[in-house]
Amino acid sequence: MSSKKDVIKKDFEESLKNGYGPKAARFALAFISGLVPIGGGAIGGIASAWSEKESDDFKKVLAAWLKLQEEEINEIGRTLYEVMIRLDLNDENINERIKSPEYLSLVKKCFKDWAATESEDKRKLIRNLLANSASSNLTTDDVLRLFIDWIEKYSESHFKIIKEIYKHSHTGITRYKIWMNLHGVMVREDSPEADLFKLIIDDLSMGHVIRQYRPTDYHGNFLKQTARHSSDSNVLSSAFENTKPYVLTELGKQFVHYTMNEIVPKLTDGNEK
Repeated sequence: MSSKKDVIKKDFEESLKNGYGPKAARFALAFISGLVPIGGGAIGGIASAWSEKESDDFKKVLAAWLKLQEEEINEIGRTLYEVMIRLDLNDENINERIKSPEYLSLVKKCFKDWAATESEDKRKLIRNLLANSASSNLTTDDVLRLFIDWIEKYSESHFKIIKEIYKHSHTGITRYKIWMNLHGVMVREDSPEADLFKLIIDDLSMGHVIRQYRPTDYHGNFLKQTARHSSDSNVLSSAFENTKPYVLTELGKQFVHYTMNEIVPKLTDGNEK
């Protein structure tokens, strides 16, 4: 016997064959994101241009699409609940912040493409960012939007390396030590594991999340490094190089603060569902 969800999926697929599915999906996403008002405006204009059958198909696909998103919507609700119980809502500054258009814009951006979160760990990063950005003003909303993009773009492997470098913020840590701390066993230089490790380091370096350690003067200017003599070795630099330590950039440090620094939830009376 087919489940209710199977029936919904079947209806959804049948409606897609009529050519209205992609339009409906886009509008449904717009409803959830709050980008298009329900009723009137653009929707009213489209509805008037459609025949009665086209309008029925649109409503059918929209309803099916929203039901298929039930799990994602529940996760959004759970995440926002976990954000709220971590905030002191008696604090006037926090109350003003969470009601501000700027903060609501951040919330909207976090959940615009919720399927992209893909893991419980990423959901927690989003939750922590929303909680910390409501109670902390160490950076601008433009930077917080960048952090949301990083959460969507990078994988769990990227975040593990970020955490490992953060643990050694004062001294820095080399590629070799990062690898050994995370995996414990060396691999060949020409292995896919080594290629992936180099790619992740390059991603984070190009994204200005991490960098090789460079000394600075009193004013924060980077000092020129003394040129090193070229090596006589005929072997290229290792993926697991062990002389050049990596540190987080200032952006990287703020990313860790906002996404990996968890606010402890307030005590509750146990009646919340």
